[in-house]
Amino acid sequence: MRHFSRPLAALILAAMALPMAGCAGLGLGGKKTSADTQYVARDVNTLYNSAKDRLDRRDYKTAAALFDEVERQHPYSIWARRAQLMSAFSYYAAKDHEKSIESARRFLAIHPGNKDAPYALYLIGVNYYEQITDVTRDQSTTRSALDSLGELIRRYPETRFAADARIKTDLVRDHLAGKEMEIGRFYQRRGQWLASVSRFRSVVDEYETTTHAPEALMRLTESYLALGVTEEARKAAAVLGANYPGSKWYERAYSLMQKHGGTATAAAATAAS
Repeated sequence: MRHFSRPLAALILAAMALPMAGCAGLGLGGKKTSADTQYVARDVNTLYNSAKDRLDRRDYKTAAALFDEVERQHPYSIWARRAQLMSAFSYYAAKDHEKSIESARRFLAIHPGNKDAPYALYLIGVNYYEQITDVTRDQSTTRSALDSLGELIRRYPETRFAADARIKTDLVRDHLAGKEMEIGRFYQRRGQWLASVSRFRSVVDEYETTTHAPEALMRLTESYLALGVTEEARKAAAVLGANYPGSKWYERAYSLMQKHGGTATAAAATAAS
């Protein structure tokens, strides 16, 4: 699946990834040292600014580890909450999706009503979204993306994150419909018509607004005709003609019905009225 740009994922950085005012110098000399991530008791100012420095340098893995240290060493500091979310973002930027999801979920578990909860939910959804694979593979991650983005939209519908989630949700649904179509065509090639009907019917019923709906209706027409269920084939072709009259899929369905001595034209007119 095509991965899109991440304009919203970095929005929070301007507000959150700020150095702590009045902090002492980092003393890192611009070089990464083993002391950056090993456990050494340090004050919260030094730790947080070290993490911010690594984030600015795009050393995301080290930044995430240091933000984790802020939370671990200073769990009751007000900066621990911010560090949790910055850790989630840093892991995301490092493409460590599993740890990013884990950090974001931990933030939500501890601070469910926090003003940054929508962003944490958004991060979870985007992490799943960016792991979506092509339709020939297992789609459990795709469904997790749909569930996470849907939760964000339901709980925080007016946020800018929800607006982006809606766009991604449409793309995810189209992807899931594509998977159903891929399986349905596989069953058709094997002559397993009942199984193919089940898959194409799923697209029509659950993903009717996706780009795959017209083909699904045409494939339903094919499968029903192969089963000898002419009336059901006629109905599928009629719905196709009523909703996508100028499409190549309707032309194919109409031609099929003509060959089998049926017609979709009158039924299409009835369905459209």
